[in-house]
Amino acid sequence: MKRSPIITAILSVFKKELKIFLRYPSWFIAMLIWPIIFPFGYLFTAKALSGTDGQSLAAFSNISGTSDYISFMLIGTTMWMIMNTMLWSFGTSLRTEQIRGTLESNWLCPVPKITILLGHSLWEIFFNIIFLTITAIEFKLVYNFKFIGSPLLSFLIIIISIPSIYGIGFIFASLVMWQKETNSMVFLVRGIMSVFCGITYPLAVLPNWMGNISKVIPLTHSISALRSVISTGATLADIKSQIYYLIFSGIILMALGFLAFNFTQRKVKESGSLGHF
Repeated sequence: MKRSPIITAILSVFKKELKIFLRYPSWFIAMLIWPIIFPFGYLFTAKALSGTDGQSLAAFSNISGTSDYISFMLIGTTMWMIMNTMLWSFGTSLRTEQIRGTLESNWLCPVPKITILLGHSLWEIFFNIIFLTITAIEFKLVYNFKFIGSPLLSFLIIIISIPSIYGIGFIFASLVMWQKETNSMVFLVRGIMSVFCGITYPLAVLPNWMGNISKVIPLTHSISALRSVISTGATLADIKSQIYYLIFSGIILMALGFLAFNFTQRKVKESGSLGHF
């Protein structure tokens, strides 16, 4: 049976990204190192600030609902690393093609142009599955990470978080291609996520206005649901409101991502700036 041109294009982008990754094996070393060194500073800072009498740990437990601050921070920093990777690689994928001088030739292919981003999406999902597997193993070996709840439910949370994460990626990739600016936009978006999503601290410590903003960001609900399941053994019924929000926000953000891509397509076509540096 003949394969659809759209499927062929998506798989071609995936194979291309895989070949580039295998061409530079040192990138694999980063996958081994970052899960260990990134949470390291946060964990030891928390331990230093908690003092020796355990009073701070009791206060943390009252606010967060768990005394396991290590797992609390490891879950938050892992989701932040996934978001950061998405912004840098997937979010800037079209801009990278511009810099390489390959975007215009890819744009001439007789397939919907959105397949370029869909191919990158498939690669990022594959990459993050490997990354999460390595991370889980290293967390257990290095930090004695404790998994109390259901692994299947945790996996479900990650799966339904994908549309919202990659919806943001579609919007980001489109705007970067149009504005030709990467670094400042990445720093802005990931900075907002790190402040408002409670990566390393309970959201209860935020002022009310910041807490209200944090509730709008899907990553906040992903992290909160994972912490509830992994650290306290919450069930599907306990986190159903967060599940519903992730599904709803995923649909909205993916739709906005497609709209942003179509809008950018028209803008660069009108201005003739598709291949501009």
